[in-house]
Formats: sequence, C-alpha cells, structure tokens
Amino acid sequence: MKTDIQIAQEAEMIHIKDVAAQLGIGEDDLELYGKYKAKLSNELMERVKSNPDGKLILVTAINPTPAGEGKTTTSVGLGQAFGKLGKKAVLALREPSLGPCFGIKGGAAGGGYAQVVPMEDLNLHFTGDFHAITSANNLLAALLDNHIQQGNVLGIDPRQVVWKRCLDMNDRVLRNIVVGLGNKMDGMVREDHFVITVASEIMAVLCLAEDMADLKKRLGRMIVAYNFEGKPVTADDLQATGAMAALLKDALKPNLIQTLEHTPAIVHGGPFANIAHGCNSVRATKTALKLADYVVTEAGFGADLGAEKFMDIKCRMAGLKPDAVVLVATIRALKYNGGVPKGELSGENLEALKKGIVNLEKHIENLQKYQVPVVVTLNSFLTDTQAETGFVEQFCRERGCEFALSEVWEKGGEGGLALAQKVLETLETKESRFSPLYQDALSLTEKIETVAKEIYGAEGVTYAPAALKELKRIEELGMGSFPVCMAKTQYSLSDDQTKLGRPLGFTVNVREVYVSAGAGFVVAVTGAIMTMPGLGKSPAAYQIDVDDDGVITGLF
Repeated sequence: MKTDIQIAQEAEMIHIKDVAAQLGIGEDDLELYGKYKAKLSNELMERVKSNPDGKLILVTAINPTPAGEGKTTTSVGLGQAFGKLGKKAVLALREPSLGPCFGIKGGAAGGGYAQVVPMEDLNLHFTGDFHAITSANNLLAALLDNHIQQGNVLGIDPRQVVWKRCLDMNDRVLRNIVVGLGNKMDGMVREDHFVITVASEIMAVLCLAEDMADLKKRLGRMIVAYNFEGKPVTADDLQATGAMAALLKDALKPNLIQTLEHTPAIVHGGPFANIAHGCNSVRATKTALKLADYVVTEAGFGADLGAEKFMDIKCRMAGLKPDAVVLVATIRALKYNGGVPKGELSGENLEALKKGIVNLEKHIENLQKYQVPVVVTLNSFLTDTQAETGFVEQFCRERGCEFALSEVWEKGGEGGLALAQKVLETLETKESRFSPLYQDALSLTEKIETVAKEIYGAEGVTYAPAALKELKRIEELGMGSFPVCMAKTQYSLSDDQTKLGRPLGFTVNVREVYVSAGAGFVVAVTGAIMTMPGLGKSPAAYQIDVDDDGVITGLF
C-alpha cells in the first residue's frame, strides 16, 4: 500500500495559474511561489468583496483518538467530490505546524487520495507565514526587554510581563525559563516562557484580521505587561506595531494550492484548537466565499473545541454564518471510545460501538444547539462491517441528522460523491438558523460555565484563586464582553484526557486565565493542557529524510 507521501509525489499537479483560473483569478492577482503555490493579492480580495457569498460548510469531528478520524481527509475529499459533480467549490483550510509534523502527526495535508499538494511544502516551510508570525512575536519580546533595559520609562513591572516568546517546534524545556543572566548589560533577570507559534496571540490576530488596518489595530492593543500601578502596557505603548505589521505584510495574504484532483484550496493560518481558536483565517474564508459557490472549511480537533470556537469566536467576530456542518467519525474511533484497545479494533464489536457512540451523540447534540443542519459521515475502513455501519446510520437518522459513508481516502473525489450529494440535499432542504451559544452581555464566568455545561457536559466549573483574580481584572479593564477561548484537552469532552465516551458527573477546573486583547477573546486554561507541547519518545522526525535528488521521505 502506498504511503500518503508516495501518492502525493506521484501526483501530476497543474500550474497554480490554471488552478486559479477555475475561480476566475488572473495571473496578475497571483504572487507566485514557484509553479504550484501562490498568494492572493490584496487587490483581488478588495475587488471580489461585492460578489455574493457561496455556501459555507464546516467540517468537524468527534474527539480524536489513536484510531484516527480523518477530518482533513474528509474535507479535501468533499471538495474534490463537488468538483466531480461540476460544482464550483473551494477549500479553506489551515496550515500545519512544524511541531506536530516532527512530533506526533508527521504531517497534516489530508491522506490517501484526498490530499492537498505540494504536500511536502505545506508540511514544512510553505510560504513562510509561520516564520513571519514567530519573528513578529519575538521582535515584540525583544523590544519589551530592551525597553526595561534602556530606562523603563513606562514603568513595566518585570514580575508582571505576560508576553511570551514563541517557536514553531515542540520543545518542553522552553516552557519556563530565566532570561537576562550575566552582567548588567545582558538585560534584566526575569522569568520568561515560550509558547508554540500556533498558540501565540499573533497567530490569532493574523487569523481574525480583516485587512492591514485591522491587523495593526489588533497588534497595537495586545497587552505585553502591566506597570507598577497594575495598568496594562500594550504593543502600541512600546512603539512595536509598525515593525510587526511590516514583518506580517505578506503573511496576511492567503495562500492558494490544489488538491490531488486540482480543486482549488486556500490554505492560511493555523492555530491549535485545544489552546487557541483553531480556525483558518477570516480573510481566507471570506475570500473563498466570494470566489466559489461552495466553501468547505474545517476547524481543529473535535467539535467540542474547533467547532465551538468556529461558531462562538470566528463567526461572531467576522459575521460568518455556516450553512451546514459535516461531522466526521469512524467505526474504529467509536469502538475505542467504547473501551476497545487500539490493537483490537478490527473485529466486529457492536457492544463496544453502542458504548462508544455516546461521544458522537454528544457532538450531534452540541452542533444542533447552534441551529445548523448536521450531516454525519463515517470515514470508512476495510474492517468496518455492514452491521456496524447500519447501526451508526440508524442512530444518526433517529437524531435528525443526515448520514453518508465516505471513501475518499481510497477513492478520492469519487469516494466522496455520496457525502457531497447528501450535503447538497441538506443545503437545499434545511435552513441554517445559526446563532452563537451565548450572548456578549454575559459575564466571563457565565460564558465559561455555559461552554463547560452545554458543550462538555460538565456539572460545574472550579477556578484557581489566581484565575478568579485575573477574571476580575479583565472585567475591570472593560473586556468582559469578549468571547471565551477554552484551552482544553482534545482527547475528552472533559478536561481529563483519560475520560472517553461521554463523561458524566465531572467539573472543569480553570487553572489560568489571560486576555488576548488584540485577538479579542479571553483564554481559560483548563486541566493539564500545555501551550508549548513536548516531543514523544519516538518523534516523527526520526523517520523524515531527504535523498540526493531532494526527494523527501517520512512525512505522512
């Protein structure tokens, strides 16, 4: 069986200008990065603003398991299937992070015959967006420490610096560090921290910014520290905004690539949904909606994280309205949720399926709370039996959901036709009455508790004293109307990753709270979640290599 990278390398890509032509984009509106990648010009985005919007289809999934779900694979396959049906469709996807590519995942461009290409470029440096974000973040950190060194006119309290450095690589030893050691000229000694680039506020700001003017406003109001009087100090106060914006000038433009079947894919931005808002950029999604009749987008991890943040943060801020949601599951993952070990998932086990399907049930219920029609799709495996598939289909229909099998990994667009037809039927017959889960006027604790109870199924929320104190300060600073961005494990509906299925009788513990004033949301960190992940015992990096001809192996 061919690996994903072999399939991708054997694919015959067409020139990116021919991909763009499918969407009515001329060469003058492309900024080429070789033959197969391009950025879309600001002029194009401005020009298409008055076009009518296409239909917005969100792809999400149940909680991820080691058995695999295939959310990106399904997204890509669905886009390809629309193409096979003669529909004008475009994908709006996230960029992968180097950390997981070299850590656990080994790549994130879809799989099998449902991939975006060039796959190696996408999984490595791509067009340099993440490097620009990393540089802008660390420029601000450098200017902050330099300000303290050069007299500290703003009266920054080194004990209350909240801005963290970042790196697009999993590196746990950088979570908590001390900087400024050495002599007097080596800076002020203080505790510092790193986050992974995709968890940085600049990533969130880039993904939520409408244009350069909006980007600069958001960058400028980011809080970097508090002074000795307890008042916030911003990037504007440090005169850092213009230089950061200059570094992000090209990164702000969405990237255009293609699928294996040449469906256009706009790929831009990529925060982790377990520690940030988990969606591609507003610019990418809005531009896609103006260029095509059907836009397939995805949010990170399970629907309790990515979809919730897509609805409650991104759609709220950008005025977007999803027309349908595709919820991805696999028989294997449902049996895993039912207590079957990873090595024993191949055999038919209806009992385990019945136990584990409660995870899918909760995600269906959650999505229906947003009043958007739901289509459940099973990403099929050879080991699935008819009885198992039939049980899931019946289960979904009883809950008012459409259902379709997906075979896109094996068959590409052809394997997604049933799903595409079901999505089209849903768009024609069921109206989306999208509404966020909570209103802006609620207090921050009420918003946190709404998500915890309604989406996770918690009985309540407990707070560390420092978290309560910070919530009070944020509201006193006039930012109580912000939505909340919950940082939580992706592996469970609860904040304990060991609790599979549909946990009951649990409380969510909020141990830390901070405001992302530029992004415009408040982050509540729950459980043992880390904003700088570490590498595993055998990282994917061990398998990655390149030969004398420049052919990469080991990415998958």
